[in-house]
Amino acid sequence: MTASAPVAEVLRPLVPQVLGALVRRHGQFDACEDAVQEALLAASEQWPAEGVPDNPRGWLVAVATRRLTDHWRSESARRRREESVAVREPATVVAGPGEERPPDSDDTLKLLFLCCHPAVSPPSQVALTLRAVGGLTTAQIARAFLVPEATMTRRITRAKESIAAAGSTFSEPSPDDFGERLRVVLQVLYLIFNEGYAATSGENLVRAELAAEAIRLTRAVHALVPGEGEVAGLLALMLLTDARRAARTGPEGELVPLPEQDRGRWDAAMIAEGTELVRATLGRGPVGPYQVQAAIAALHDEAPSTEATDWPQIVELYGVLGELMPGPVVTVNLAVAVAQVAGPAAGLDVLDRIDGEPGVGQRVDAVRAHLLERAGRPGDAREYYLRAAKRAGSEPERHYLAGRAERAGRA
Repeated sequence: MTASAPVAEVLRPLVPQVLGALVRRHGQFDACEDAVQEALLAASEQWPAEGVPDNPRGWLVAVATRRLTDHWRSESARRRREESVAVREPATVVAGPGEERPPDSDDTLKLLFLCCHPAVSPPSQVALTLRAVGGLTTAQIARAFLVPEATMTRRITRAKESIAAAGSTFSEPSPDDFGERLRVVLQVLYLIFNEGYAATSGENLVRAELAAEAIRLTRAVHALVPGEGEVAGLLALMLLTDARRAARTGPEGELVPLPEQDRGRWDAAMIAEGTELVRATLGRGPVGPYQVQAAIAALHDEAPSTEATDWPQIVELYGVLGELMPGPVVTVNLAVAVAQVAGPAAGLDVLDRIDGEPGVGQRVDAVRAHLLERAGRPGDAREYYLRAAKRAGSEPERHYLAGRAERAGRA
């Protein structure tokens, strides 16, 4: 036993490994998750007093398996299920408490594939991933997404029912399906990160715990599949973006736009790790959208100021991104970069390409307002700032845009 290890820090990364091991051996996602939760509770009660076992994963697997077996015994069909356990699990497979035995495999990636099953809706994929892989409680997830706990409970329940109805098994996708399933996993992790870095609702601009969890999970996936360029690209993108978090809000939680941020408050260690990942990945395989976005983020993070940023190269990279992932969001960002190179009128011309397109959100109005202001058209700028403020999700963003509208109105 090692009595000094903080229990919570030891338990968190073990959750997906223990749950994955049980689901792989026994199926029955719901029952396995309940058993793991009981094992975590037992650990949180015993380990602070007795110390963390030398093999904490083996301890948790053994306790959870006992809880699972107890559960089956209590049901009317216990004899049939006990026979199934005996067939599926040789006695030597499960490590007992205190046994010094390394994990036979890490099932985190398989568990992520299961939680991000195509049969599950994106909001439920996010919720189930945070619950099963991240180890967050339903109450914690509900608070993070500002919904009642009952709503989040239903969302997670529907996800499990959808997986069961689809007949999904806890196995690796076929080689033909691997790329697409991994793409969905990365998409879910990026959704979690974005909700943490730029909250879509509520009083706070940032939900740091969600962004940190997304980075932790993506780092775990990168460790499992280090040769996947898009996994490295996504991890780099998250690090390079989150590195600016401290400078993104003022003392009262107000939004501070990128050109006005104190770059001395950016996290140099995260920037160094992110840029190194970009350098190690780009050009060594097929280039994907996350790698390109990470390269753009690296150019921003390495520049000493907005004026000294390599905007021509950013325009080139947005051109590449537009071919890989065409859409209005890329066009809006391209307009900002083009305006830095060729002036606000050129940026406005780029925005005109997506006039009337659905799904562009309030950002297109905010960017148009900014470019109109730069072009010496404060009256038009005020109109678009007000439009953007009405559609803003978070209070800090709404307050910032309303303030810019007021300033443009005084010009």
